[in-house]
Amino acid sequence: MRDKTQLNSRAAVSGPGDGLVKAGGIVFVLGAIATLVTMAPLFLGTDPFPPVAYAVCMLMGVGFLLAAAGVLRGIAVQRRQARSAT
Repeated sequence: MRDKTQLNSRAAVSGPGDGLVKAGGIVFVLGAIATLVTMAPLFLGTDPFPPVAYAVCMLMGVGFLLAAAGVLRGIAVQRRQARSAT
């Protein structure tokens, strides 16, 4: 029975901004992990990491911006398609 069901065509095709959203999510998670690692010495009472380690925490913001750019790109393409259809 499963072989006779049709796949959702929208789920199989990725949109124009999907790659940016996925990449942004990965970069955001890496930045979040870096933030947890750099903040751990503050709670453990050990020596803090060098300032370069804190710069890696900025990946959270970069990932958020990448994902937002992907969402905005998808919105722009859908708006153009809607305008050309009318």
